[in-house]
Amino acid sequence: MRPAILARMPKHALVVSSLLTLLLTTIHLADDIVRGFAPGGFSNLTAVAVWVVWLYATLVLAERRSGYVIILLVSLVAFGLPLIHMSGTHGMVGPKTAASPGAFYFVWTLLATAVIAPVCVALAARGLWSLRRK
Repeated sequence: MRPAILARMPKHALVVSSLLTLLLTTIHLADDIVRGFAPGGFSNLTAVAVWVVWLYATLVLAERRSGYVIILLVSLVAFGLPLIHMSGTHGMVGPKTAASPGAFYFVWTLLATAVIAPVCVALAARGLWSLRRK
């Protein structure tokens, strides 16, 4: 690969991983609403507002300090989703969820988020660190 392409890879990796995490969190909230774990009302507008800011930071502010900070913070919150679902008496999937159709999909989105969100955190931190060195 040419050096110019290698220099752009971290930015592209951050954009792709951030978009994947964003997609997984939207799917997760939709699944929570369908299963009755979360209310399906106006309270979700907060999540929508966060997703709008996150998407804007990912697509427009990706190489700026503000973009790195936004992606870092929301990726940390996204990483908290699986941790919240893994805690408690029943772990990730309680009896109610395990017996419902789509339990595999529910668990898969949580595990995928648990893998991708920390990568976003690391890439955003790396981006912030590279701005500091310049």
